[in-house]
Amino acid sequence: MNEIQQEPKTIRESLLAVFTLKELKLKEIVLMSMLGVVFGFIYLAFYFFGQGLRNILLPIGLAPFAYEFIFGIWFIVSIVAAYIIRKRGTAFWSELIAGTVQVLIGSPAGPMLIVSAAIQGLGAESAFWMTKYRNYSLWVLVTAGAMAAVFSYAWGLYHSGLIALAPGLLLATLLVRIVSGMLLAGVLGRWVSLSLARTGVLRGYALGKEQQRERRAS
Repeated sequence: MNEIQQEPKTIRESLLAVFTLKELKLKEIVLMSMLGVVFGFIYLAFYFFGQGLRNILLPIGLAPFAYEFIFGIWFIVSIVAAYIIRKRGTAFWSELIAGTVQVLIGSPAGPMLIVSAAIQGLGAESAFWMTKYRNYSLWVLVTAGAMAAVFSYAWGLYHSGLIALAPGLLLATLLVRIVSGMLLAGVLGRWVSLSLARTGVLRGYALGKEQQRERRAS
């Protein structure tokens, strides 16, 4: 059971809640920001890991898939933050913070990475928005990872030049990115969140409270 929230009456109010974070308490904003910063460093590390993977796959013709195999890792903070806090805007803002941190610490991708992060965050946020922020099951988390992948790929069609790929390769890379988002963001993100909850550090947050209720009920 999730925390009861006052339901926005219109789509406009719902969107305002996402972009203004008016539903979040200070401690939730702090946690979300901390997650964004930590994962910003992790994201940058995976950028360089992807370069190495690309060099390994180049001789066998799979270089275009190098980043796609691991792309889901760049969505994981949106799933972790949303699963722990369970309020509007956490998926979007945590991803945006992580992207901003990457730029500030010297990501070769440059300032446009912030736009990419915002789009990825919106993709993940859309999955929770469709459930009216009431369902945080594994399948919703997996869907959030898939939606982040679709949004990011759509942006990358022109920003990253993916549109120039042959149709077969275009479809293949999209499917790999979606699966990566489902597994590395959705499934792994859930595991990371539950692992944190088991330590007791999330007692004051929605996921931690859910875990306490389940332990009392068992």
